[in-house]
This record gives sequence, C-alpha cells and structure tokens, in this order.
Amino acid sequence: MRRAQLKFGDHWVAEEVADLREAWMIHADQILDDEIIVAAVYEALSKRHPKSGSRGRHGAPAEMVLRLLILKHVRNWSYQVLEREVRSNLVYRNFARIGGGKMPDAKTMGRWGLAVGPEVIKRVHERMVKIAQDQGVVEGRRMRVDTTVIETNVHYPTDSSLLGDGVRVLIRTMKKITKIAGTTGTKLRDRSRSVKLRVLDIARAARSRAKQSSQKLKRAYGQLLNSTSRVVGQAKQFSAQIAAGVKQANTAKGQLKLDRLRHQIDEMVPRVKQVMKQTRARIYRGDTRSQGKLLSVFEPSTEVIRKGKAGKPNEFGKMVKLQEAENQIVIDFEVYDQRPNDSDLLVPAIDIHQATLGRAPYLVAADAAFYSSKNEAAAKAKGVKRVCVPNRSTKSVERRREQKKRWFRNGQKWRTGCEGRISVTKRRHGLNRCRYKGQDGMRRWVGLGVISDNLINIGRAINEKSAS
Repeated sequence: MRRAQLKFGDHWVAEEVADLREAWMIHADQILDDEIIVAAVYEALSKRHPKSGSRGRHGAPAEMVLRLLILKHVRNWSYQVLEREVRSNLVYRNFARIGGGKMPDAKTMGRWGLAVGPEVIKRVHERMVKIAQDQGVVEGRRMRVDTTVIETNVHYPTDSSLLGDGVRVLIRTMKKITKIAGTTGTKLRDRSRSVKLRVLDIARAARSRAKQSSQKLKRAYGQLLNSTSRVVGQAKQFSAQIAAGVKQANTAKGQLKLDRLRHQIDEMVPRVKQVMKQTRARIYRGDTRSQGKLLSVFEPSTEVIRKGKAGKPNEFGKMVKLQEAENQIVIDFEVYDQRPNDSDLLVPAIDIHQATLGRAPYLVAADAAFYSSKNEAAAKAKGVKRVCVPNRSTKSVERRREQKKRWFRNGQKWRTGCEGRISVTKRRHGLNRCRYKGQDGMRRWVGLGVISDNLINIGRAINEKSAS
C-alpha cells in the first residue's frame, strides 16, 4: 500500500519543496493519505492477475499509483507528458511519493490506469465526499444538478469515412495475418487504394452544387459499398481459415497472435456490415434513422446528442450528470449508457443527495429541462423546502409570480454555477473529450476528472475556512 523504505534523497526533496507546493496540494496530500482510499487502490492492483497479491516481485505502492493518476488529470496531461514532468519536477515527485526514486514509464502507468477501474474510482470519490463533509466543507443544505456531453475521441462521422475506417482496419489486420501465416489459403487482395479514391470522390461530389452531383454521389457510394463488401467477405474467409487450422503459425507465440487477430476481425466485421446497412438505407431509401446506427467503428457506444447549442448542434459522445452541493463540490456523477430525459433525473438526484450526506437539501436548483409538476411535488414530499426549477412554458399567473420572488431568482443565480463547473472541468481537466477507450474508459476519465476538481476545491475551501 505504501513505500516500505525511503530513498536516500527523499528527505532532501521534502525539505526543498516544503514552501513551493500549491495551496490545494497541502490538503489534497492529507486526503489522499486516507487508509480507505489507499486500500481501495491496493485491492484493485492486487487483482490485475490471479496471484498478483501473493506472488512475484513487489509492485508499485498503491499511494504512488493513485497520486500519479490524479496528478495526470489535475493537469490534463498524457501519460508521456506526466512521465516527463514528474521526472524533472521536485514538487511533483514529493506529491506523488516518488521522492528520489525512479519514475515509472508511461506504458506502466497506462496499465495501472486500466487496473484502477470505474468501480474503484467511484469508491474513492465517495470517500472524498465523506471527508469533505467531516471537514465541514459540505453541509448538504443546497443541491444543484445539470447534464453535459463528454465527447468520445472520434472524428466527425460520415458514412463514407466510416466505411473507409472499417476497410483500413480489416486490410491492416489481414496483412498481419499474412505476415505470420504466409500465403496459405485465401490470398489477400489490397483494395485500400480504390476505397480511398472512392471516399475522395464522395467528398468532392458532396461539396459540389451541380445538378449531376447527386447521381455522381450515388454512383460513388455504390462502388464504395461494392469494394467494402468484398473486403468484408475476404476478412470472414481469413477468420474461418484460422479457426479451421488452414492458416497456422510456426510457433505457439505466433498462433496466439493469429487468434488475437481473428478476434479483431470477428469484432470489426459486424460493425462494418452495420455501417453498410445504414449507408444503403440513407443513400437509396432516404432513411437517416436506421436502427442500431453506428457513429464510429472504434467507439460503437457513441451517441449523437443535441443540446440546442448554436455553435455545436450535434455532439458525439455520452451524456454525463454532475451533481453539486456547497463550495462547488461534486457529490455525484453518472455516465449514462443511453441518454435519459433530464426531467427523469431530478428525484433520483435528491435521493442520492440524501443517501450521501444524510439529509434532504433545503434548496434544489436546476434548469427548465428538469421541470415537471410531478418532480416538484415529489421533491417537496422528500423534505425540500424550496424547489428552484423554472417552468418556462407556464401560463399560470400565480406560477409566474412565484418565479419572480427573490429566493427563486437567487436560487437560479446560484444554479448558473453548474455551467461554470462544467466549463472548468472541461477546460482544466479535459472533460471536453474522453481519451480513454470504451464505456469503462469513459467512466474512468470522468471519475478521475471529477476527483481532481474536487481535490482542488476542497483544498481551497479548507484554506479559506482556516484563514477566516
């Protein structure tokens, strides 16, 4: 869990940086020393392999792993930048509990990040909120909630570019198989050049305003779909021949690589076929809402979400809820598999607030998307005295008068802090775009970003409290 033996230069490093640390680091240092938090990370690292906890050489201390991951998201760095910056900075070395020791490389830290999964990050976050409550930073008298979109790391999705992505991946995989297994069985025909040319033709035809451009577009799409279909058929043959033993490797290690490549083909082929299906539906039948529509062959869980933004009408990613209490502390976050209606989230958010902080909030603030008469009645039934959620479509004179009262307007002014919190987490901690892969990667990215923001805000709040 912790370093058993200090290095020769650790004491010297601690003395040199004592007055150089940022204000939030001092209190964050104490929070991250919590036994429950460190134990949760240690438990996750001990499950990386079946006998990681009992065999092999000693791994990296859990406290160091946790601090490096959090420092990465506090500064919004990549693993490569994290390695370079911590190696050259005594303050970061002291904060991460490395001292005068050897800095782990970027690949090693990436594997640690995978081991510390979303469930562990959620436990760490809940414990930090509990510590903030014990320190008097959070009381639970007020609650505000809002949703935002965290984009997945994908390019703007068009049918032609998705087909090009699928063909490129399949041909690249089949080339690797041919390099290992030789020319036995089906021979690879590389259609990547012709597919690339068709994608360029489609892009030119889509930009053109000439009358005949629509016919050129359909013809180019037909050729692209034909080439893609042939590549998919060839990939399925490669997969079947590996399974049947026609394509084999000379060594056991090579055979393991072949099996892994076959798994990649079996995973990619259904996605490419789905893109072909939705392309035919849009081009030949005008159906833009094909069932099971894919927006990326690499991140199939990506959704298209419209939040009414003029500058960005369509966002491609996942819906995320951020729920706050006093001092800008996020007490709960959630990444949704499918986008829910905001109005369905208000009452569960109050339940979470009550379960986390042990009391119903005196005031609940949210924007108009969270309003419904049922939500307002349910919130008051749970003990909320002031429900500050506007109803913009009301024709009731009494309701309009209620929304003009001072407490309601003050509550809405406080609610706008949600927008600021979302903006800060996106600019400072990188929550504008997720750099990790998959649904679990999205949860890890959001969770570590929220924890990093909470650490800074808790540290600042304790500083202000002690100064006053």
